[in-house]
Amino acid sequence: MPIDPNFAVSRPSAGEHNGHKVFGPVQAPLKLGIHGSVVAVDFDLCTGDSKCVEICPVNVFEMIDSPGHPTSAKKADPAREADCIFCSACEAQCPANAIKITQA
Repeated sequence: MPIDPNFAVSRPSAGEHNGHKVFGPVQAPLKLGIHGSVVAVDFDLCTGDSKCVEICPVNVFEMIDSPGHPTSAKKADPAREADCIFCSACEAQCPANAIKITQA
């Protein structure tokens, strides 16, 4: 199942991380929510394969540790989502369909 395209309205706000919004539910380490709003990554779907890191032409993503998460011990965090140029390469290449790009 891919990332919920309506996450911003269907999920509660769970705070912020690295300067971007987080949408819940969050119950670490098993549920980590969706990180980002322009470049949203569903941490619970992300397999940590880093394809998005490799393909992003403007270096939006940063791999971070997620110890104890059942999907992977690393996640692609949209640490620089404000730099996104909306090419959607990351969204297209994500094998887990864990990324949603939304132009404001």
